[in-house]
Amino acid sequence: MKFSILTLFPEMFDSFKSSIIKRALDKNLIEIELVNIRDFSKNKHKKVDDTPYGGGAGMVMMPDVVYDAYQSVKSDMAKVIYLSPQGKTLNQDKVKALSKEEHIILLCGHYEGIDQRVIDEIVDEEISIGDYVLTGGEIPAMVLVDSVTRYVDGAISKESVEEESFSNGNLLEYPQYTRPEEFHGKKVPEVLISRKSSKHRRMEKRKVFRNN
Repeated sequence: MKFSILTLFPEMFDSFKSSIIKRALDKNLIEIELVNIRDFSKNKHKKVDDTPYGGGAGMVMMPDVVYDAYQSVKSDMAKVIYLSPQGKTLNQDKVKALSKEEHIILLCGHYEGIDQRVIDEIVDEEISIGDYVLTGGEIPAMVLVDSVTRYVDGAISKESVEEESFSNGNLLEYPQYTRPEEFHGKKVPEVLISRKSSKHRRMEKRKVFRNN
Protein backbone atom coordinates (compact mmCIF):
# COMPACT_ATOMS: atom_id res chain seq x y z
CA MET A 1 0.00 0.00 0.00
CA LYS A 2 1.18 3.49 -0.84
CA PHE A 3 0.37 6.72 1.01
CA SER A 4 1.13 10.02 -0.72
CA ILE A 5 0.80 12.93 1.70
CA LEU A 6 0.42 16.46 0.33
CA THR A 7 1.43 18.89 3.06
CA LEU A 8 3.10 22.21 3.78
CA PHE A 9 4.96 20.66 6.72
CA PRO A 10 6.55 17.32 5.75
CA GLU A 11 8.86 17.52 8.76
CA MET A 12 5.88 16.86 11.03
CA PHE A 13 5.86 13.26 9.82
CA ASP A 14 9.23 12.37 11.36
CA SER A 15 7.28 10.28 13.88
CA PHE A 16 6.85 7.67 11.13
CA LYS A 17 10.52 6.80 11.62
CA SER A 18 9.71 4.73 14.71
CA SER A 19 7.53 1.92 16.05
CA ILE A 20 5.08 -0.13 13.93
CA ILE A 21 5.05 2.33 11.02
CA LYS A 22 8.85 2.11 10.68
CA ARG A 23 8.74 -1.69 10.75
CA ALA A 24 6.05 -1.72 8.05
CA LEU A 25 8.19 0.62 5.96
CA ASP A 26 11.31 -1.50 6.49
CA LYS A 27 9.40 -4.62 5.37
CA ASN A 28 8.11 -2.76 2.28
CA LEU A 29 4.54 -3.41 3.41
CA ILE A 30 3.74 0.26 2.96
CA GLU A 31 5.29 3.21 1.18
CA ILE A 32 4.98 6.80 2.43
CA GLU A 33 5.63 9.61 -0.01
CA LEU A 34 5.82 13.13 1.46
CA VAL A 35 5.13 15.94 -1.00
CA ASN A 36 5.73 19.55 -0.02
CA ILE A 37 2.95 21.60 -1.61
CA ARG A 38 5.16 24.69 -1.33
CA ASP A 39 7.52 23.19 -3.93
CA PHE A 40 4.82 23.82 -6.54
CA SER A 41 4.41 27.52 -5.84
CA LYS A 42 4.94 29.77 -8.87
CA ASN A 43 5.88 32.65 -6.62
CA LYS A 44 9.53 33.44 -5.95
CA HIS A 45 8.71 33.68 -2.25
CA LYS A 46 7.04 30.24 -2.35
CA LYS A 47 3.67 31.76 -1.48
CA VAL A 48 0.86 29.17 -1.42
CA ASP A 49 -2.06 31.12 0.05
CA ASP A 50 -4.02 34.33 -0.43
CA THR A 51 -6.84 36.30 1.15
CA PRO A 52 -10.34 34.87 0.69
CA TYR A 53 -12.80 36.41 -1.76
CA GLY A 54 -15.66 38.01 0.16
CA GLY A 55 -13.42 38.85 3.10
CA GLY A 56 -12.92 37.09 6.38
CA ALA A 57 -10.06 36.18 8.68
CA GLY A 58 -7.12 34.04 7.69
CA MET A 59 -5.71 32.86 4.39
CA VAL A 60 -6.83 30.22 1.89
CA MET A 61 -4.54 27.81 0.05
CA MET A 62 -4.54 28.51 -3.69
CA PRO A 63 -5.97 25.87 -6.04
CA ASP A 64 -3.20 25.81 -8.64
CA VAL A 65 -0.39 24.82 -6.26
CA VAL A 66 -2.54 22.13 -4.65
CA TYR A 67 -3.54 20.78 -8.05
CA ASP A 68 0.04 20.66 -9.31
CA ALA A 69 1.14 18.82 -6.16
CA TYR A 70 -1.64 16.29 -6.74
CA GLN A 71 -0.65 15.87 -10.39
CA SER A 72 2.87 14.90 -9.30
CA VAL A 73 1.61 11.80 -7.42
CA LYS A 74 -1.72 10.84 -8.98
CA SER A 75 -2.30 7.31 -10.26
CA ASP A 76 -5.19 5.40 -11.79
CA MET A 77 -5.90 3.50 -8.57
CA ALA A 78 -5.45 6.44 -6.17
CA LYS A 79 -8.15 7.48 -3.71
CA VAL A 80 -7.83 11.14 -2.70
CA ILE A 81 -8.84 12.02 0.86
CA TYR A 82 -9.01 15.57 2.22
CA LEU A 83 -8.58 15.71 6.01
CA SER A 84 -11.32 18.14 7.01
CA PRO A 85 -13.58 18.86 10.00
CA GLN A 86 -16.48 18.82 7.53
CA GLY A 87 -15.76 15.20 6.57
CA LYS A 88 -17.33 11.98 7.84
CA THR A 89 -15.82 10.85 11.14
CA LEU A 90 -13.19 8.14 10.85
CA ASN A 91 -14.19 4.83 12.44
CA GLN A 92 -12.95 1.24 12.41
CA ASP A 93 -15.16 0.17 9.53
CA LYS A 94 -13.75 2.96 7.38
CA VAL A 95 -10.20 2.02 8.47
CA LYS A 96 -10.76 -1.57 7.34
CA ALA A 97 -12.18 -0.42 4.01
CA LEU A 98 -9.25 1.93 3.39
CA SER A 99 -6.75 -0.86 4.15
CA LYS A 100 -7.91 -2.55 0.92
CA GLU A 101 -6.87 0.44 -1.21
CA GLU A 102 -3.65 0.32 -3.24
CA HIS A 103 -2.85 4.03 -3.19
CA ILE A 104 -4.20 6.72 -0.86
CA ILE A 105 -3.43 10.40 -1.43
CA LEU A 106 -3.92 12.48 1.72
CA LEU A 107 -4.44 16.21 1.29
CA CYS A 108 -3.58 18.24 4.38
CA GLY A 109 -5.15 21.66 4.58
CA HIS A 110 -3.84 24.56 6.61
CA TYR A 111 -4.69 28.16 7.44
CA GLU A 112 -8.42 28.74 6.74
CA GLY A 113 -8.61 25.84 4.32
CA ILE A 114 -8.25 25.14 0.60
CA ASP A 115 -9.95 26.77 -2.39
CA GLN A 116 -13.14 24.75 -2.91
CA ARG A 117 -12.62 24.47 -6.67
CA VAL A 118 -9.62 22.17 -6.36
CA ILE A 119 -11.37 20.14 -3.66
CA ASP A 120 -14.27 19.59 -6.05
CA GLU A 121 -11.85 18.64 -8.83
CA ILE A 122 -9.59 16.08 -7.15
CA VAL A 123 -11.00 14.91 -3.81
CA ASP A 124 -12.91 11.62 -3.58
CA GLU A 125 -13.78 11.80 0.10
CA GLU A 126 -13.43 14.10 3.12
CA ILE A 127 -12.61 12.53 6.48
CA SER A 128 -12.56 14.02 9.98
CA ILE A 129 -11.05 12.52 13.12
CA GLY A 130 -13.49 14.27 15.45
CA ASP A 131 -15.71 17.25 16.11
CA TYR A 132 -12.99 19.75 16.89
CA VAL A 133 -10.71 22.02 14.91
CA LEU A 134 -6.94 21.55 14.49
CA THR A 135 -4.38 23.89 12.93
CA GLY A 136 -3.96 21.64 9.91
CA GLY A 137 -4.53 18.23 8.39
CA GLU A 138 -1.16 16.76 9.31
CA ILE A 139 -2.15 15.18 12.64
CA PRO A 140 -5.36 13.67 11.18
CA ALA A 141 -3.24 12.28 8.32
CA MET A 142 -0.94 10.61 10.86
CA VAL A 143 -3.94 9.10 12.64
CA LEU A 144 -5.29 7.70 9.38
CA VAL A 145 -1.95 6.25 8.24
CA ASP A 146 -1.35 4.66 11.64
CA SER A 147 -4.82 3.13 11.94
CA VAL A 148 -4.89 1.83 8.35
CA THR A 149 -1.35 0.41 8.47
CA ARG A 150 -2.33 -1.86 11.36
CA TYR A 151 -4.68 -3.67 8.95
CA VAL A 152 -2.06 -4.19 6.25
CA ASP A 153 -1.09 -7.87 6.19
CA GLY A 154 2.13 -8.42 8.09
CA ALA A 155 2.21 -5.08 9.93
CA ILE A 156 1.06 -6.66 13.22
CA SER A 157 -0.16 -10.12 14.18
CA LYS A 158 -3.64 -11.15 13.03
CA GLU A 159 -4.49 -12.06 16.62
CA SER A 160 -3.81 -8.48 17.75
CA VAL A 161 -6.13 -7.09 15.08
CA GLU A 162 -8.91 -9.57 15.87
CA GLU A 163 -8.78 -9.00 19.63
CA GLU A 164 -8.50 -5.21 19.71
CA SER A 165 -11.16 -2.65 20.56
CA PHE A 166 -13.90 -1.95 17.99
CA SER A 167 -13.20 -5.21 16.11
CA ASN A 168 -15.80 -7.94 15.61
CA GLY A 169 -18.40 -6.02 17.60
CA ASN A 170 -16.11 -5.36 20.58
CA LEU A 171 -16.56 -1.75 21.63
CA LEU A 172 -13.68 -1.71 24.10
CA GLU A 173 -10.87 -4.13 24.77
CA TYR A 174 -10.81 -5.93 28.12
CA PRO A 175 -8.18 -4.97 30.75
CA GLN A 176 -4.66 -6.37 30.28
CA TYR A 177 -2.20 -7.68 32.89
CA THR A 178 1.41 -8.86 33.03
CA ARG A 179 4.03 -9.75 35.64
CA PRO A 180 4.35 -9.41 38.60
CA GLU A 181 1.35 -11.55 39.51
CA GLU A 182 0.64 -9.25 42.49
CA PHE A 183 1.11 -5.47 42.49
CA HIS A 184 0.28 -3.22 45.47
CA GLY A 185 -1.91 -5.95 46.89
CA LYS A 186 -3.86 -6.47 43.67
CA LYS A 187 -3.64 -9.85 41.95
CA VAL A 188 -4.04 -10.84 38.33
CA PRO A 189 -7.50 -12.45 37.81
CA GLU A 190 -7.36 -16.22 38.24
CA VAL A 191 -8.80 -16.89 34.78
CA LEU A 192 -5.69 -15.37 33.23
CA ILE A 193 -3.14 -17.49 35.10
CA SER A 194 -4.83 -20.89 34.72
CA ARG A 195 -3.35 -23.62 32.52
CA LYS A 196 -6.20 -23.53 29.98
CA SER A 197 -5.47 -22.98 26.32
CA SER A 198 -4.89 -19.40 25.19
CA LYS A 199 -8.06 -19.56 23.05
CA HIS A 200 -10.12 -20.79 26.01
CA ARG A 201 -8.64 -18.09 28.26
CA ARG A 202 -9.50 -15.38 25.72
CA MET A 203 -13.11 -16.58 25.56
CA GLU A 204 -13.44 -16.66 29.36
CA LYS A 205 -11.67 -13.34 29.67
CA ARG A 206 -14.22 -11.66 27.38
CA LYS A 207 -17.07 -13.22 29.36
CA VAL A 208 -15.67 -12.15 32.75
CA PHE A 209 -14.92 -8.55 31.80
CA ARG A 210 -18.12 -8.00 29.79
CA ASN A 211 -20.17 -9.03 32.83
CA ASN A 212 -18.34 -6.61 35.14
